[in-house]
Amino acid sequence: MPFSSFALTEPLLRAVSHYPEPTRVQLESIPVILAGGDLLATAETGSGKTMAFVLPLLQRWSSASDKLKRNRQLNILILVPTRELAAQVRTVVQECAAYLDERPKVVSAVGGVSINPQMMALRGGADFIVATPGRLLDLVERNALSLAGVSSLVLDEADRLLDLGFSKELNRIFDLLPERRQNLLFSATFPKKIEALALKSLYEPNRVRFDEEPQGTPDIKQQVIRVDTEKRTPLLRHLIEEENWKRVLVFVASQYTADHVALKLRRNGIRAGAFHGDLSQGARREALEDFKNSHFKVMVATDLAGRGLDIVELPVVVNYDLPRSADDYTHRIGRTGRAGGLGLAVSFVTAESESHFRLIEKRNACRLTREEIEGFEPTETPRERPGSAGTGGIKGRRKSKKDKLREAEARKLKE
Repeated sequence: MPFSSFALTEPLLRAVSHYPEPTRVQLESIPVILAGGDLLATAETGSGKTMAFVLPLLQRWSSASDKLKRNRQLNILILVPTRELAAQVRTVVQECAAYLDERPKVVSAVGGVSINPQMMALRGGADFIVATPGRLLDLVERNALSLAGVSSLVLDEADRLLDLGFSKELNRIFDLLPERRQNLLFSATFPKKIEALALKSLYEPNRVRFDEEPQGTPDIKQQVIRVDTEKRTPLLRHLIEEENWKRVLVFVASQYTADHVALKLRRNGIRAGAFHGDLSQGARREALEDFKNSHFKVMVATDLAGRGLDIVELPVVVNYDLPRSADDYTHRIGRTGRAGGLGLAVSFVTAESESHFRLIEKRNACRLTREEIEGFEPTETPRERPGSAGTGGIKGRRKSKKDKLREAEARKLKE
């Protein structure tokens, strides 16, 4: 079914003329949004979800009254979890709107940068705003904008919004919005907390779910390699060179590890960069562009890059450190094998992380073969942590600092 089968205007059809046909999420979502209905959609990054809501929202805006447009009253609010996703969504809106006779004013409002330019951009109003929740509330508190006229609310990567601790901010934003509005919620997964959010924010939503059908995972080869902790970086370098990987996204657990691994690779002649939350907005933007443009072939990233970053033709993803959950594992490996292409997802499993990876396999209802690479055969054995018996090495029962302080106070009272 072509895009022309939708009731889209000619300018918007020209905006998508270079796409052969709509994706499944676009086929299901666009008619619902055009009709003004609420939507609850399962949609991974790379599924075409951004275009699925941008096209119909632009059409609804362009059909609005001239008075609304002249007033530049905020009409469309798109909430996202990260600055990178905000930049990408804003770009899609602007690129599609470029074909309209009258173009909306689109403003991005994100944290990590000065608020003053964003306040200046909002002078005279805006039609679309793409924002992270915290910065949006900052702007509201400074009277830089009002949410009273919002007619459509989009929660993009809703599960990630909650994972990053934005639930309180979202509740405050909901209280500021008009009761009568269109609500569009896109989430890669639907745990109970997302269902609760949907019940609170959506009214009789249309549900679009594809999790019962294959979504490209058959195009992703999953490889699990057993390796000692200290040999992971040499093994990574070996695989990059021996397998001639052209572009690799490597996931690590901490900012320090991202910097350390990237530095080790560079010292061995491999163009690599780090990507994490401690970098400035400018540094992150530059790193992302360098990776997209193949100025370096390896990006070593924390889970900040796990969602929302649209990196085309990413053939290899490496779990240098394992993710915390089965859902995060799915998000990570879903960065590769898109649009019918073949992808490779490699996971390094150490003696310490073996039990955790088994849990991931159990949650994903799969069992993957362990491999060993010649010259990197593991020699480590799992270490028994105090109080961790029976935990399988997952979130061991070691006492926290607060527990230790409480015990110390209790001992003082007894003395």
